[in-house]
Amino acid sequence: MSANEPVLERIRPDHAPALLAFERENRAYFLASVPDRGDAYFAEFDERHRELMDAQEAGEIHFHVLVAKDGEIVGRLNLNDVDQADGSAELGYRLAEKATGRGLATRGVRALCRLAREEYGLRRLTAVTTLDNAASRAVLARVGFGAVGGVTLDDGEPGIAYELDLGGSFGREWSGSPS
Repeated sequence: MSANEPVLERIRPDHAPALLAFERENRAYFLASVPDRGDAYFAEFDERHRELMDAQEAGEIHFHVLVAKDGEIVGRLNLNDVDQADGSAELGYRLAEKATGRGLATRGVRALCRLAREEYGLRRLTAVTTLDNAASRAVLARVGFGAVGGVTLDDGEPGIAYELDLGGSFGREWSGSPS
């Protein structure tokens, strides 16, 4: 990422206010492509954020945010369900509406994949998206994820599962700059 672009940071307790603002400001936008988090998510945000910090400290998740120079969060990129035994995790990400169309998601996902391999010792990532989320499918394809089959999401909507082997050509191709 260039010097003028948002920086990928591991989520910290002090990110909570900016992260909540990001989620609130983009709630309607996200609803067009992913299931809504529900009102309880916002009402219980501080407690949930503390729980996420605990889970991250335990190595169960690795959450990151894209932070603009002014401190505004314009994206989040998460590794959920980390399984150190088999070296896998599930990737999830979302970008603020105003930050789309500039390649930030692709560069952010590439950077997170490199961290997953080099810092967290992971060997395989999975991701799931809805059939109608063309932008997310394009990001996954550009980074090197391959579609592995259809799935039914928690809300009953059909989706596509993807997988990326973090060894092999990925490790060689993305060992340098994430841009």
